[in-house]
Amino acid sequence: MIFRQLFEPDTCTYTYLLAYETSRKAILIDTVAIEIDHYIELLESLNLNLVYTLETHVHADHVTCASLLREQLGSKSIVHRDAGSMCADLLVTDGISFHVGSIEIKVLHTPGHTSGCVSYAVDDRVFTGDSLLINGCGRTDFQQGDSATMYHSITEKLFTLPADTLVYPGHDYTGKRVSCIAQEIALNSRLGQHKTMAEFIEIMQNLDLPYPKYIDEALPANKTCGADHAHKAPLRQG
Repeated sequence: MIFRQLFEPDTCTYTYLLAYETSRKAILIDTVAIEIDHYIELLESLNLNLVYTLETHVHADHVTCASLLREQLGSKSIVHRDAGSMCADLLVTDGISFHVGSIEIKVLHTPGHTSGCVSYAVDDRVFTGDSLLINGCGRTDFQQGDSATMYHSITEKLFTLPADTLVYPGHDYTGKRVSCIAQEIALNSRLGQHKTMAEFIEIMQNLDLPYPKYIDEALPANKTCGADHAHKAPLRQG
């Protein structure tokens, strides 16, 4: 498998490229609009055909370039049906699997950060977006967030995957790139060591997180797959 983990430093977002050498068909998970030129250059350098852009949820911290990539490369956008983003070409539900060439992608509905969050399981790895982070998880205090729902999503959907499944998150703010299910069960500061739901809810209620910097622009743009943002200045930290 061709695999690349790409990093956008302003929002500390990871984007993932997956493809197989035989079919040359590729997917991108959680794109960032300001990185579109880099994605296109990378696809061309690897002689890959972008088939799908996958979103793990409607992002509040950056704008996707799913719409731009659809216009420029003919790719199709995928989100969960509960994400509130009807611009997508394919609305997926929990448990479905689909193929891109030889890549089999299984959709796991993992709400809690938002109601439309999904994780994508591919071979020996899972792409968890903002649901399960390395030694943490996504916040639950806005955008249909719910701590109890998050607890069930992670403990019942993600923590039940094989222990050696590699965990690739949507963000990391300290330079970590990959974990595994066994490590998160053992060491995750919010959910590890068999924390109860009551303990987890208390932790989440006391995070005292700041208002997301780009949410007022990112949310409406992402509900249109980035189309409303296509001709505006890119999101950058001032």
